[in-house]
Amino acid sequence: MVYIQSWQDYQEAAEALYSKSPNETRYCVKWKPGEAKLVLKITDNVTCLKFKTHSSIFLNRFESLNHTLMQKMQNRRPSPPQPARGPVPNTTTPHDEGLSRAGTPSGGGSSTVAAGSGAGGVKKKKAGGKKKK
Repeated sequence: MVYIQSWQDYQEAAEALYSKSPNETRYCVKWKPGEAKLVLKITDNVTCLKFKTHSSIFLNRFESLNHTLMQKMQNRRPSPPQPARGPVPNTTTPHDEGLSRAGTPSGGGSSTVAAGSGAGGVKKKKAGGKKKK
């Protein structure tokens, strides 16, 4: 196992190796804090590529390579940036007024789903505080 000296060569070779055999390729990252050394290794059991550095300049490049390989491993393409949107208009119909986001009646419990909340169902307490006996 010989270390590749040039970052550009390592990055191109690592991406090509993963593209050639994605099911067999393993990617390993080692950080040795005592020595401040970063070691990257990618192998497909036939070819082994390694890169070693002590320089912090390579951290941004390493992050970029990591991001690229993770996208390939997830079988995703990078999504374009979303444009900023304004407030979402309220599009409920009269039929939806008594239903929460999950489609169940919301009047029976001590809390209701906040209007316009996301899929997480953030709950908001009813006004009035504790019930009197």
